[in-house]
This record gives sequence, structure tokens and C-alpha cells, in this order.
Amino acid sequence: MVARRNRIGSPIYNWNVSSEFTLRKMAEADFPTRWGHFRIMGFEGHFDPGSADDRRKEEAVALVLGDIHTVPPLVRIHSQCLTGDVFGSLRCDCRQQLEMALSMIAQAGAGVLLYEMQEGRGIGLMAKLQAYELQDQGLDTVQANEELGFKADHREFQLPAEVLKELGLKHVRLLSNNPQKVAALESAGIEVVERVPCEVEAHAASERYLNTKKEKLGHLFTER
Repeated sequence: MVARRNRIGSPIYNWNVSSEFTLRKMAEADFPTRWGHFRIMGFEGHFDPGSADDRRKEEAVALVLGDIHTVPPLVRIHSQCLTGDVFGSLRCDCRQQLEMALSMIAQAGAGVLLYEMQEGRGIGLMAKLQAYELQDQGLDTVQANEELGFKADHREFQLPAEVLKELGLKHVRLLSNNPQKVAALESAGIEVVERVPCEVEAHAASERYLNTKKEKLGHLFTER
């Protein structure tokens, strides 16, 4: 497979979801948090489209609370966001969504939060910061990604789907505003019995970001 390169020199691949995929659980441990007492599990997925040069690895963490097999559990697929999750950036709603998800799972008494290492909708941290620069010049998040040579959203959700299967789940309540995540799980054979909104209060700094999510990425909001 030949990969073209974007403006900053990173390869852009069109991955075939039917390509060979292997999943390995790397670790599991007790994980008390301020929201509840979870089990934390680390997973490593390998995608092999056909040659050694194309092979890639993805990692994800699963936080599992309570009995997730009696009824379809609440599940959140959350993509890594250093700027939001760690530093509390108001340019996005990531940290608010992460904390809302953990709180809702704790209130339900059972559920799974999958944390994927897909910074900046899959373009990586440095490219994401370059996209921030372009946004400061007037571009929205989609325009900035495309200006750098990326797709609007580079993420794929095969890894979290395979992790959910590894956990023995066939039916879930998905905490998400993103229909792409619903479609990814359904195509992997996991039934989304309910899409639960994950909407948080907007800030002046995130208003345009949220509008772009709705207007250009098809995210579903009940109050926008």
C-alpha cells in the first residue's frame, strides 16, 4: 500500500477495516477514582494491511465498573485530548465530556469508559497544535485539518469495538453525540440499543468548535 503525505510530512493511509487485526490485553489492575472504584485494563491493537511497512499499533485503556453483563452497560468511547483532559482547555468540550461520562457511569453503577490514544481526532498532538494556529487565523477545526493535509476526522473505531467484544459485550448504551461511533460499533456487530447524549455547557471559547461539530461533522445536539 502506498501512503501519500500531508503538508507536515506525516503519512496518510486509508485503512481497510477488513485487514488483519490482533488485540492483546497488556495489563489489568485495581483503579479507585473520585467517581468510583474501577478496574483499569490496557489493550494493544495491531493492524496489518499487508506489509511490514504498513503495520501500525494503537493503544487504548478501558475503565470498567460493576457488572457490565446483566443489562446493556453505559459505554463511552473517548479520544485522548491532552489540551482538554489534562490542561482544561476551553477550546473544546473534551474534559467536560470525560468527567460527565465517568460521573454517569458511576451513577449507573456499571459501565465502560474506553480511552483511545487518538489525539486531535487522530492527527497527533503536534499537528493539532498547528491546527490551533490556523484556527487563530480564522479557520474552523475542519478547515484547519484540511489545510494541513488531513481529513476532517482521521479516527477509526475498530480498536474500541474489538475491546468491547473482548469484554464480552454485544449490546451497549453508547454515551456519544457522534453518529460515526454508533455506525462503527454496529458494523462491528455490537448493537447500540440506545444513544445517550453527551452534551455539556458551551463556553465562549468553544462555541464555534461545537457549531462546527454539528454543521460539518454531523454530531447530534438537542439544544443547538
